Amino acid sequence: MATVLRISGREALTITISNMTPSEVARLRDLVCSSSSGAGYEPALSVSSSPAAAQLLLHGTAAQLKHIVAAASEAGGGLAVFLQRVDSLLDNHLRSDYKIDCRGKVLDLGSRTHVMGILNVTPDSFSDGGRFASPDRALAHARDMVAAGADIIDIGGESTRPGAEPVSEEEELRRVIPLIERLGAELAVPVSVDTYKASVAEKALAAGASMVNDISGLRFSPDMARIVAACDAAVVVMHIQGTPRNMQQNPVYGDVVAEVRDSLGESIDIALRAGVNREKIIIDPGIGFGKTLEHNLTLIDHLDAFRVLGRPVMLGTSRKKFIGTILGISEPEQRVDGSAATVALGIERGASIVRVHDVARMVQVARMTDAVIKQS
Repeated sequence: MATVLRISGREALTITISNMTPSEVARLRDLVCSSSSGAGYEPALSVSSSPAAAQLLLHGTAAQLKHIVAAASEAGGGLAVFLQRVDSLLDNHLRSDYKIDCRGKVLDLGSRTHVMGILNVTPDSFSDGGRFASPDRALAHARDMVAAGADIIDIGGESTRPGAEPVSEEEELRRVIPLIERLGAELAVPVSVDTYKASVAEKALAAGASMVNDISGLRFSPDMARIVAACDAAVVVMHIQGTPRNMQQNPVYGDVVAEVRDSLGESIDIALRAGVNREKIIIDPGIGFGKTLEHNLTLIDHLDAFRVLGRPVMLGTSRKKFIGTILGISEPEQRVDGSAATVALGIERGASIVRVHDVARMVQVARMTDAVIKQS
């Protein structure tokens, strides 16, 4: 049966429908053409085919496409249920009014792009290894990021850089819990814990965190989704291929956008089955986590494809290796301008949250990008 490969664009949209048989292509073309008059335009259709299946592209404004898809689905037949699903995916793609309730601290993502400030309290972080391992320095840096405009502070006690070795639960707790206790009580913005261990998440949420940022998409720890649900926490589900230790050895995809999107959809389902509030789920395609340079660039370019999942998208590109590779910059702290370019483009492609090291500068990038987008 046909499937929606992606929906892309802002003012003018393109729906890409794949895996179609010749008879499905002919039937869908007839339905679209016969339903288009009420939408006030002639639909732009194009078909590409292979020996196995065909792909149809349908172009138009959101209003035009919704009218055509809804009218065509009412015609009945074998494609009716599929077209109703397309209409639902269109609604997801167009949605921007997300509000994430982090235990009373509400992130109104529909109002503007939000900025998550990174606080790594590890001795071996790829970007700032050891700089904020001292509790006093970590506290001061968190306060500085909030003063600079951070909307969320994300605290991590275990490095997940490529090749990183895991740390014990006890060590991770020693690093993050005292800091979360202080900042959770002091800061006006939500505190997130960056962990894939359910036991660490549970203790961090008890200490004052209100969000879990799980690089495994709820897969590494069987109890993670249950704990997030029990604590009524917000959660970021990220995509990763492999583990931090081996993820960059040889990442392979057939269609990186479709495969990452489908995997994130499965993570959403894991969360929902455990009782997590759907309105508290955020998705992250996991730039640099089991992806080549080309995979990363493709995901950023097609970030709007993830909006069909009906959840806000977070983008984390800050200072990452692929930026240094492209620009020839070995030192992560010198990759700020390259990071800024990915932040601006990511926002244009639909990111609701950007996760960054350089909060003050990226807040300016986000505000300026928002201002331009709202004028278009």
